[in-house]
Amino acid sequence: MSTFTTSDGTEIYYKDWGEGQPVVFSHGWPLNADAWDGQARLVAEHGFRAIAHDRRGHGRSGQPWQGNHMDRYADDLAELIESLNLNDAVLVGHSTGGGEVVRYIGRHGTARVAKAVLLGAVPPLMLRTEANPEGTPRDVFDGIRAAVAADRSQFYWELSESFYGFNRPGAAVSEGVRRAFWLWSMQAGLKGAHDCVAQFSETDFTEDLGRIDVPTLVAHGDDDQIVPIGASAQRTAQLVKDATLKVYPGAPHGLVGDFEKAFNDDLLNFLRG
Repeated sequence: MSTFTTSDGTEIYYKDWGEGQPVVFSHGWPLNADAWDGQARLVAEHGFRAIAHDRRGHGRSGQPWQGNHMDRYADDLAELIESLNLNDAVLVGHSTGGGEVVRYIGRHGTARVAKAVLLGAVPPLMLRTEANPEGTPRDVFDGIRAAVAADRSQFYWELSESFYGFNRPGAAVSEGVRRAFWLWSMQAGLKGAHDCVAQFSETDFTEDLGRIDVPTLVAHGDDDQIVPIGASAQRTAQLVKDATLKVYPGAPHGLVGDFEKAFNDDLLNFLRG
């Protein structure tokens, strides 16, 4: 198992597949690097080097009491990139992982970065405020925190339904996908998962987005029930100088089936472009 130890002593698990230009994947909450396995295998089979890590507090990485915040997540990613001496990298983030990628660029720049991909990503800000009226009300996130603290197993199982749009009429529900989501989620530590709710919902990435100076693919489903597109991808595409917005009609937050295939095609085309 490949791991490295961060400057604050936290062990971070990562997988490293293939050879070529590095593509670095950051996963969503409360999952782990396995959520990117399909895309990691895809790019590794097409001449790229796929790297995906488990965020601290998640998956096979350490579960420290401290450091469960967006700046430290970004610094962990920076230390991973530096430890592997990656250059000309493409950073790909889903949901909270998209926030991690954006904050990484905001704090560490793009000296090692060639492109970025933000899929169903939380920037610029999920929380509803006076300046962000299309955001999600705070009581939704308070409810998530309460549910995680009270019975995270049941909460993750129920979340898997809306995450993949399996609650929509006519959806082709995969029991296996739901079980995988639950398994990955249960690998997250309670402390890290609970702390991360505030990080993906309350972190304002507006200034970070303004610092992105590499080509960026912003991809999002317009039926995303977890990260609504109006307060996220549509605004992000306006704030990033060289952004391409790709909207998948009817697609949920977690892409499966034809939605996943469409994204995979767009990802490969963007990597090769």
